[in-house]
Amino acid sequence: MTPEARELRAPPEARGERLDQVLARAFPDLTRSRIQGLIEAGNARIDGKPAKVAQRLRGGELLSLQIPAPVAAVPVAEELPIAVLHEDRELVVVDKAAGMVVHPGAGHASGTLVNALLHRVKDLAGVGGELRPGIVHRLDKDTTGCLVVAKHESSLVALQKAFKSRVVEKTYLALVHGTPKAAEARIETLYGRHPVNRQRFTGKVKEGKPAITVYRVLEAFEDAALVEVDLLTGRTHQIRAHLSEAGHPLLGDSLYGAGRKAKGRAAEAQEVLGRQALHAWKLSFPHPRTGKVLHVEAPLPADFTAALKLLRASGAAPTAPSKVRARKR
Repeated sequence: MTPEARELRAPPEARGERLDQVLARAFPDLTRSRIQGLIEAGNARIDGKPAKVAQRLRGGELLSLQIPAPVAAVPVAEELPIAVLHEDRELVVVDKAAGMVVHPGAGHASGTLVNALLHRVKDLAGVGGELRPGIVHRLDKDTTGCLVVAKHESSLVALQKAFKSRVVEKTYLALVHGTPKAAEARIETLYGRHPVNRQRFTGKVKEGKPAITVYRVLEAFEDAALVEVDLLTGRTHQIRAHLSEAGHPLLGDSLYGAGRKAKGRAAEAQEVLGRQALHAWKLSFPHPRTGKVLHVEAPLPADFTAALKLLRASGAAPTAPSKVRARKR
């Protein structure tokens, strides 16, 4: 099969609308998530120039969308850079890079963590299914840090059970807009998909699954703060949604923080990051074979470190992470 090209002229009434919204309405045979994946993969243009998912239109632009030919469902092993934090016969823990999608999907048939793992770990194929071999849990595309992958079906089952039973300790670092009034806080809500924006999730629902987020302010800056987050449940976008609804969205989070404009050094830090400021810092879980608790830590990536340096240059009231007591679960 060959790629398919589609074009349309944005109608005047599209002024102010997002590109993905207009394309989804124009091409009802494609889901909005499919269109977003195509745009993110560089397959959409506005007046001949590369486009972004949330780009706003003026009306009258020539919109073009390239739909690649279908590819085989089974991911191909690819030699891609991947940082390994721990590896043994049962599992591997990787330090996921920013911008890397975890598994193949719409607009991401290659270049994913799964593609890299199939090359790096030879006995992963078939574990947990073809598209997500051995993947125990997920991180968003632009979130960095610790991610666990099982090498065997029995290890996958044991690790998934551990994650569901909340015996796994997950600690994140995040840079947020403003400084929370409380030095420590627990956010506990029901959680589900947003009733209007189906891309988003929210803790403001009457029915849903329980979601618990605990955060602690480590450093306060001008118009931003570094917070340590314990994720006691693992809902999609949980940290991003909970902190946003608490009034402190992540720096660089275009989905949950679009209405919050960074100022001064915070704006500079956000520009340096170019993504949501979230890092899966520490992970502790029982080993699937021995039962012994395994502790893994992912160092801060260069962009996060650079953003912190900028913020610290503006002055801060820090609580050193090394002096903060470990939280009792």
